[in-house]
Amino acid sequence: MAIVTLTTDWGKMDYYVGALKGQLLSMCPTATLVDISHDISAFNVQQAAFVIRNSYRHFPDGTVHIVGVNSEPSPKNPFIAIEADGQFFLGTDNGVLSLALRSTPTKVIKLHYEPISGFSALYTFALSAAHLAEGKPLEELGQLYPEFSQMVPIRAAYDDSIINGTIIYIDSFQNAISNISTDLFERVGQSRSFEILVQSNHNKLTKISNTYNGTDPGNLLAIFNSVGLLEIAIFHGQAAELLGLSVGSAVRVKFYNNVIN
Repeated sequence: MAIVTLTTDWGKMDYYVGALKGQLLSMCPTATLVDISHDISAFNVQQAAFVIRNSYRHFPDGTVHIVGVNSEPSPKNPFIAIEADGQFFLGTDNGVLSLALRSTPTKVIKLHYEPISGFSALYTFALSAAHLAEGKPLEELGQLYPEFSQMVPIRAAYDDSIINGTIIYIDSFQNAISNISTDLFERVGQSRSFEILVQSNHNKLTKISNTYNGTDPGNLLAIFNSVGLLEIAIFHGQAAELLGLSVGSAVRVKFYNNVIN
């Protein structure tokens, strides 16, 4: 049984998601449709990429992922289909898929489509997803597309004693997720004591919590989350809102020469 996921900025109030699901089930009645999110902020490819990147690896091989974010095609940004990590991805060539993927694509295809006023993604995504869900070859959907757009994610900068990171995602709990990974923290830190400065010197942390409830309600905490990134949170609170954090806010880690026992 084929699985088709949907991640869009189309919201839940309009007919767009329902229309796409209806077309998909008409063309491939046995497909299992999974909504990852329809609450992506309009046109926000970075937010969409974060959600897809940290979701798709949990799906079985052969899953088809539809990414309808900033999805209006143009000659410069056509509809594309990608095979990577044993799965398939459909979207617009606006950089979202390059940011979302964890490995280099095996194949990239420029999809054939007929322009439809206002909602070109409807039939193109439904037809392409149904084709792939039925196990048909990717190459039959279009032509090879070497011009696939590549966007580079924002990386944390570091030296021997400092990591300068940024907030890259705010989740629904108002937890602020940075681009500082567990691996980078351990590699630079070498078990040394540290301070984590969140946006300013006033918001300072000197330890990493193992759980969100490892402190009292209302207290600020730092934790490496389930995707291995440093996250700033408040237990039973809303860190981003209370601290005025947004995507792009600074997170700095300073390491000192004394070693933590």
